[in-house]
Amino acid sequence: MPDPYWNHNVHYHRLVLDAVPAGCREALDVGCGDGLLARKLARKAAFVTGVDRSPEMIRQAQATASGNITFLEADYLDGAALPEGRYDFVSAVAVVHHAPFEDAVDGLVRLLAPGGRLMIVGMAYNGTALDRVISAGGLPVSLFLRWRRGGKRAPAGMPMEDSTVHWGEARSAARRLLPGCRYRRRLLWRYTAVWDKPQKGGS
Repeated sequence: MPDPYWNHNVHYHRLVLDAVPAGCREALDVGCGDGLLARKLARKAAFVTGVDRSPEMIRQAQATASGNITFLEADYLDGAALPEGRYDFVSAVAVVHHAPFEDAVDGLVRLLAPGGRLMIVGMAYNGTALDRVISAGGLPVSLFLRWRRGGKRAPAGMPMEDSTVHWGEARSAARRLLPGCRYRRRLLWRYTAVWDKPQKGGS
């Protein structure tokens, strides 16, 4: 089934789905918005929880919820909002920059079960001339995809914020906070970081 709309975050949903580990029982989509990614995750995980602190986003998400998805209005940084160490897979698309980077990553890691996988699709700003050159390379691709997909859109009422870290800071912080993560800068002004949480007793 085609996506109901396209934007730079939706473009990278495929990478998020590819990162879901085999046999995933419980998945968590942080900053779930209207639930589009959570509904896709429900085809790969036995149970999916979507969490967002926006009441309007949760209202939209709940209107299309299916049997194995639960949507919650909550802040993932609230230690009492979600069970610690529960989820086999945690996704966070355009979420990390809404809080101090270290707090955001620590909060996501806390929710992961031992052996679970974290998938971040993040945003950053241009801090150097090279950053600007690389970012400019994404413009023609974005314009082509926008034309092909019928425009760039997002759900009405979606909260948006600019990133407070540049590309180099995001890369350094991700590698420091998530040792061994697979970090990659992407063409359409996003980066991905995939990290597997050690089993208990691991390092």
